[in-house]
Amino acid sequence: MKKIQLIQQIHEAGVVAVLRGDSPEEVVRMAEESIKGGIRVIEITLTVPFALEAITTLAKKYQSDNPAADNYAIIGAGTVLDPETARAAILAGSAFIVSPSFNKETILLCNRYRVPVMPGAVTIQEIVSALELGVDVVKLFPGNLFTPSIIPSIRGPLPQANLMPTGGVSLQNLQEWIKAGAFAVGIGSDLTKEAVQKQDFSLIAEKARTYVEAYHQAVSNSR
Repeated sequence: MKKIQLIQQIHEAGVVAVLRGDSPEEVVRMAEESIKGGIRVIEITLTVPFALEAITTLAKKYQSDNPAADNYAIIGAGTVLDPETARAAILAGSAFIVSPSFNKETILLCNRYRVPVMPGAVTIQEIVSALELGVDVVKLFPGNLFTPSIIPSIRGPLPQANLMPTGGVSLQNLQEWIKAGAFAVGIGSDLTKEAVQKQDFSLIAEKARTYVEAYHQAVSNSR
């Protein structure tokens, strides 16, 4: 049941912060500001040095099951390339696993432990293979290879596919992605780059608020 609830909560949140940084301390600060701004689904990429430390720190801090609580957030791991890394991330506290690519063994391991897994896919064959292995959400990556019209094109023959575009999603096109039927969207460097350049991490919270508002407006307009 927890897996189903997590997937539903990610869908309802709609926006996933995909965070990269130079240290675990930096991405923890990014995550805290993202959460302060209203983005409650956080993906810490394992390209971050000692990323598992950041995941553990955040998972311990934001462990409430109540979405209305201040200490509620869903912390996951991204850029997971193999089952060994997936298992380490799960043990570190990761609630979900995201990969830039399709890896059967990683999916099987996550299914074994009832942890949501979102493999990256570009082709119809990869999406079908993911569905056959029981994947609930497929990461459409890199999203900037496509326009939002790719989602209804894919869901024509595969209406059961839940797709989360990541890469190239911005405030300018977020509404188009939601209107097209995106399950959720992943926001990467656009959320953090200005804050890193200016070394003012409060800008992340401001940008997060803007994204959350834009998402809710997009959902409202799509009804």
